[in-house]
Amino acid sequence: MTESIVTASLPLLVLSATSVAIMIAIAIKRDHRAVAIISFAGFALSFVSLWPASSGAPVRIGSLLIIDRHALVYMGLVLAASAAIILLSFRYLEDRSEHKEEFYLLLVFATVGSMVLAASSHMVSFFLGLELLSVSLYALVSYPRIEALPLEAGLKYLVLAASSSAFLLFGLALIYIVQGTMDFSQIASVAPDAQSRFIYLGGMVLFFTGIGFKLAVVPFHLWTPDVYQGAPIPATAFVATTSKGGVFAFLLRWFAAEGGANQSMVVILGIVAIASMLVGNLLALRQTNIKRLLAYSSIAHMGYFLVAVIAGGTLGRSAATYYLAAYILTIVGAFGSLLALSHGTRETETFDDVRGLFWRQPVLASIFTAMILSLAGIPLTAGFLGKFYVLAAGASVAAWTLVIVLIISSTIGLVYYLRIIVAMFTDSDRPGSELIRERIPFTPRIVLVLLTIALIFLGIYPQPLWNAITAGLG
Repeated sequence: MTESIVTASLPLLVLSATSVAIMIAIAIKRDHRAVAIISFAGFALSFVSLWPASSGAPVRIGSLLIIDRHALVYMGLVLAASAAIILLSFRYLEDRSEHKEEFYLLLVFATVGSMVLAASSHMVSFFLGLELLSVSLYALVSYPRIEALPLEAGLKYLVLAASSSAFLLFGLALIYIVQGTMDFSQIASVAPDAQSRFIYLGGMVLFFTGIGFKLAVVPFHLWTPDVYQGAPIPATAFVATTSKGGVFAFLLRWFAAEGGANQSMVVILGIVAIASMLVGNLLALRQTNIKRLLAYSSIAHMGYFLVAVIAGGTLGRSAATYYLAAYILTIVGAFGSLLALSHGTRETETFDDVRGLFWRQPVLASIFTAMILSLAGIPLTAGFLGKFYVLAAGASVAAWTLVIVLIISSTIGLVYYLRIIVAMFTDSDRPGSELIRERIPFTPRIVLVLLTIALIFLGIYPQPLWNAITAGLG
């Protein structure tokens, strides 16, 4: 039994050991390249260890964690995203005067927290994973300590995240008062009596208020554009992808334990999904900063994700997971394109920064265009099939209002996505078309090309990934 627990826990153990190795390496001698190599090797080994871990799954580790295929699927997603962010970030960090090594350590800690969320079967482990993720993000967002904008973004994120954690903790306390347990399955199996129903409902509302902040859905989205704009691009990419992956995994596990969302929760989630899709897309129309635009776009994408969550069942969970995989792949590629162009302390983030990009860097412009088209849900991209599966899940439960709003809001999104593409193909002789970096480093180029190949492959032939997801979540 002990051997099976160790085998199933390998991804967590390997990445935790990586954090120790990084701390030892920093203590011996600061070397940016060495720490980056250790970090990437840790992510790669942890990803490879998913296969032996799956042979022993499912395995419970006490009452706090369960390593099953659901957890392993989401661990694979967050590990792949974090590894790609490390490769894309190396040259960007190399150009900065700030100590770089701790950035990788924080990235590893945050990923471990996200993996714990994916494997949580108890509210205690859920909260520990969430706080490990959140505390690391506070530092990642404000990592360039000598710059005012990241510090402002980090402070905003800290204050609002701490407030959301307070709501979440109070909600957990009310749930525990009624149910007498914090185990997911036991909470789901015991229905509160009539006298306790109001307390239980209040606890659930407070609890999902905290979750709503982490997912940046309306009306808990106000921090998103400021944090996305103020944080360094690698941290923004991480917040937009890996940090949400673990919360998604928890949310799907919670509703699976509950046997699907009850009618009251379906109504609440439906309102949140509709508001997120409409507000996110409408506010994105006004943006001239690409990072802020992608922030509002992410709010809309969280609304799309909730449509699949509301649908529930095997199709809903599989559609939500495929959509998340497509979104992570696309958003890492989009921010990676901005990273490849950024140089020194000047980031590529406005329309003027990418104006005329195609005439100077046609390959990079084509990659960035593919990522934008995937976010818009254009055919032959992974984003299109992600939306298709979400629409199919919504239609399967006759959630026609959500489906119609999704289609309308996606159409609105085409407008601001096309604005980015138009700027890239504008005549480079126009003012404001100077690129920040004329020569793209080798590693980011290779990573971006591989991401683009994966994006198109999943848009044409999704069956292998879809089969893997359904097998893992079925």
